[in-house]
This record gives sequence, C-alpha cells and structure tokens, in this order.
Amino acid sequence: MAIDTAHQDDTEPALKIAHTGSLSRRMIMIAAGWILILLSVGGFALDRVLTNQLQNEFDNRLVIPLNAMLRSAELDDFGDVKFNSILGNQNYLEPRSGSYWQISGKGRETFPSNSLWDDRLEVRDVNAVEPIFYNSDQFPNEELRIVQRTVTLPGSDVRWQFVVAQKREDIDNQIATVRATLAWSFAILGIGLFLMAVAQTWYGLGPLRRVRQAIARIRSTGLNRVTEPLPLEVQPMVEELNALLAHSERQAEEARTHAGNLAHALKTPLTVLNNAAHASSPDLDGTVLREAETMQRHVDHHLARARAVGRRATGLSRTSAMESARGVERAVSRLYQHVRFDIDGKDCNVAMERQDLDELLGNLVENAAKYGGGSVFVTIDAEPEAEGCVVWIEDDGAGIPEKARAEIFERGARLDTGKPGTGLGLAIVRDVAEIYNGSVSLHESEDLGGLLVKLTLPRAG
Repeated sequence: MAIDTAHQDDTEPALKIAHTGSLSRRMIMIAAGWILILLSVGGFALDRVLTNQLQNEFDNRLVIPLNAMLRSAELDDFGDVKFNSILGNQNYLEPRSGSYWQISGKGRETFPSNSLWDDRLEVRDVNAVEPIFYNSDQFPNEELRIVQRTVTLPGSDVRWQFVVAQKREDIDNQIATVRATLAWSFAILGIGLFLMAVAQTWYGLGPLRRVRQAIARIRSTGLNRVTEPLPLEVQPMVEELNALLAHSERQAEEARTHAGNLAHALKTPLTVLNNAAHASSPDLDGTVLREAETMQRHVDHHLARARAVGRRATGLSRTSAMESARGVERAVSRLYQHVRFDIDGKDCNVAMERQDLDELLGNLVENAAKYGGGSVFVTIDAEPEAEGCVVWIEDDGAGIPEKARAEIFERGARLDTGKPGTGLGLAIVRDVAEIYNGSVSLHESEDLGGLLVKLTLPRAG
C-alpha cells in the first residue's frame, strides 16, 4: 500500500551543532582554580609569617637565661666555670622539668643544671660567636629547642659552649592552633568565594538565557523582534540579531512578492495560449511565439532580481567600478565596432558583486551603443566626501523625451521597436540597483545631446 506523504509533518528536526562546552562551567572552573591557587599561596605565606613570629618569640625567651648565664659565669680556682649568682628560674632546679642549661668545654667537666639530673645535652661542636638555634630529639617523647653560644672566659683559653634548652611542646601547640585556625578559616573563605563565583556566573549569564528565551518565543509565538531591555554588553548582539531577523523577513517578503509578480505576469499569457488552443485559432503559431516571448521576458527579469538578492545576502562585496566598466567596454565594442567608447574619471569600489555591476553597466552601455549615434562616454565620479559612487553613461543619439523617461523603466517598455530586444534592460537596471540601495535616473546629455544615465551605487567601506 502506498504511503501518502503529502500530509505528513514536514517539520525537520533541529540541526544539532557541536558545542565547545558550557560557559558557566568554564567560568566556575576558572574562578575555582584561581581561588584555590590564591588561597593556597596566601595561606602558605600567612602560615610562614605567623609560625616564624611564634618561633622568634620563643627563641627570644631562650636568649634571656643564656645572657643571664653569661653575666654570672666566672672561673673557679681549678679553671672550671661557676656562677657568682643563682639563676632565678625554679624550673632549672626541678629534674626533667623541660627547661635545661649546660656549660661544657673541651677537656673540662660539664656543668649542667639540676633539671638535667644524670643526662647531658648533645651540643654541636661549633664556634658560634652569635647565638645559634636548632631542634633536638635526643630525649624520648620530648623535642627540645636549643640556643647555643661559644664564649671564651677571661683567664682561660677554653672555648666554652653555653647552652639553654626548652621543650617545644608549648610552641608546637601554638603553631598547631594557628594552622588549624588558618585551615578552617581559609576553607570557609574558599567556599564563600566559590559560591559567590557561582552566583556571579549565574547572574552574569542571565541575559544570555533571556535572549535564548526571547528567540524561543519568536519561534513559538510568531514575534519578529527581541524587544526585551538587556545589558549594554548583550545589546549589540541583540541588535545584530534583530537586524538579521529584519533582513530575513525582508528577503522572505521579496521572495513572496517576486513569486506573486511572476505568477501574475505569467497568468495572462497562459490564459491567451489556453484560449487560442481550445478555439483552434488559425494564428496559433504566432500567438504561441508572441506569448512565449512575453513569458520568457518576465522569467528573465525575475531571475535577474533573484540572483541579485541572493548575491547581496552573501555579505559585503567590493568591486572596482573602473575595472567593470573597461570589461563591459571590451565586450560591447565587439558587437558595435562602429561605436567609439571613452571611459574617464576616478575609480571607486562599489559595494556589490562584480556580476551584478557588469550586468548593470552592460545593459546601459549596450543601450547607449544601440540607440546612440556612434559615441558613448562613460564617466566614473568618486568624490572622497561622497557616500556613493556615480557612473554617468551618455550617448549622441536622439535621447528620450522627459515625459517618457518614467515609462521606459517598466518591464517590456521600448521606444524603438524596430531594433531587437526584450525591453527589460532598464527595468533590470532599476531593480538590481534598488536591491543594492542604489538608484538610476535619466537626463539629457549637455555635451553629446543624447541620453544621459546617472547610476548611483553605494561605495564599499
């Protein structure tokens, strides 16, 4: 059984265009990446500053008892170190209190604090004129922070190592607290910044969603413009979209008008042919030829307009008026070898396709050669301040009376029926020129006495 496809839904599925990902995802990922990098760098720098500050304060507290030891130290009768005053910190008297000091010298008995009890500090064999700081883990479960300085006491050539040690538990707890505070505060800050980036992206891309919704309404409700107020950054795109819609609407209207005009123009010849065929008219052959010529004339005219409209829609074109005029002159001079052609003026670029400009100039120059007296002048006028490019075509023929100049632009209009032609030349010139926002007008040539045609076309930017 045959399937009737005449009434099937002719709606084609929407063309799927490959995309390059989501703008929202891109913006959020970029923001998240930068937030992570900046917070990591900032958190690391702040951690270094705070921990170094705590460490410096802790080290400065170690230098205080070291300086007190240096002020109180002197040699006894046996050449060993003794204190001439007692250090005031009670922790140095309690065994394993976490606060220690020690004085040692090569070949001499070590002088420790009571808090060391039977233990001794492992010190570095260095000549540290200025205090040096380092960590030590020699005692199990008790990390120490040590400050050490090398001193030579008066009356002795022994290099004595003065050492003060303090367990790191307090400073490590403070650093851990600072780092924990930095971690959760920066985590909250990062989450807040990320949520702000998400909200900013959603709000910032809102106009694009509104444009999409407006376009969907155009497709579903039949509206022909986007009229919703939008931000300045999006407005140029909306204006271009509205211009595109207007252009498409104008093209569709032109297509409907052309189709209607062509149908109306062909209706009468077809009716004449149909009546003549049914009536068995004795002059049927002549009628067919005459009406076929009329239909061919209408078809050629509308095809020329359709081609011009189609080429105009492809984009902004750029054609040299002088090159087109010289090309036309070479072609027409082969047909009318007895005619003298002169081309002068300043070249300018016309905003139209080369084929259409050749067709306009070809019709005008050929008409001037056909109906003139043997001379055709083409002048291109391109003043820098003028917005259009003007081409003047004049001949030394009989010209056209002023009252007939408007009628000559009608399709099929001819003043001299004794010469071959379809009467479409000037009609095509007018229509194609108007498609490109140009114009054509007829005047009397002051120099040659014949017809002067003024063709104005838009200049290319």
